[in-house]
Amino acid sequence: MRTTVLADNVPVAPSNVGVASTPDYGKLRSDAVRTLAGGTKTFAGQADDPFFLDLRVFDLLYGGNASEIGKDTLSGYNVNSIVLQVPKKALALKGDPGRNPVIGVWSTTDRRSLRLLPSTGGDGKPTNSGGWSQVSRLGSPLVNELVIPVGQKDRFNNSNPDRDAQFLSYVTNPELPKLIEAIYNIPAPAAPRNDLVAAFLTGVSKANLGVDLNAHTLNMDAAPNKIVPYEALRLNMPVPPTAQPHRLGVVGGDTVGFPNGRRLADDVVDIELQAVQGILLPNPPPAAKALGDAVDANNVPFTSAFPYVALPTPGSRSSSGA
Repeated sequence: MRTTVLADNVPVAPSNVGVASTPDYGKLRSDAVRTLAGGTKTFAGQADDPFFLDLRVFDLLYGGNASEIGKDTLSGYNVNSIVLQVPKKALALKGDPGRNPVIGVWSTTDRRSLRLLPSTGGDGKPTNSGGWSQVSRLGSPLVNELVIPVGQKDRFNNSNPDRDAQFLSYVTNPELPKLIEAIYNIPAPAAPRNDLVAAFLTGVSKANLGVDLNAHTLNMDAAPNKIVPYEALRLNMPVPPTAQPHRLGVVGGDTVGFPNGRRLADDVVDIELQAVQGILLPNPPPAAKALGDAVDANNVPFTSAFPYVALPTPGSRSSSGA
């Protein structure tokens, strides 16, 4: 494995604590954007949480009244964000996005393995030591929530993508469609679910779903014997953006959207609920198209220029409630 540092010693925008302390937060954020050598752009700082969903949809899958959903649970919440814009040549195999258009992206979070709390009368500061341990990973949104069963989530979070063959059975024979069938009488598609293997583990190609979209086999310089199934967010970089994006991405006929990458406005909850219920199959069940959480867009609009995420809600105007 090889590591490349993209940015170091770049500024972080302060948090939007309130309209009195930070009256022009848009300028503060602009001042934190940096363009580096080679064309990479960076931003680190606070933003409105770009994920939109009704979290109750996950509770309702275990038995509830689906008419209750429709409220963006994350409305009014902010998150600390790191946004990168990297030239395609810096990401493509051998620096050639024409011959090698597909990349796979995932992130991990590590923390020190030992944390000691101070004794009474000390300086009050905990001590962190020991090696670094991976405690979370994320590629395609919601895989851990919708595909990996409860008893395997910690193991998934601690594992590396090149070992994802151990989770194959949870993709080919997923738990979620069985729950939907048991609770809402919507038939679960028959296993094995090779459509989900394509969406989550290999990328979509003519060999699996009849269309070349974002499988690593599209990379002409990739060694076939080194391509293994792994969970990641895959993107075919040369596919041009569309002037009329569809919130359901590929499910809505828009091949620029999720699961071919993921735009901020892609409704990944609806897309993945419909996908696990068979919307990507050659003859999808009609009931799959009706699945969703009734939250179709973020509560505040995204911006049209880098870093694209919406400005954070001022601390003095938070609407998230208790």
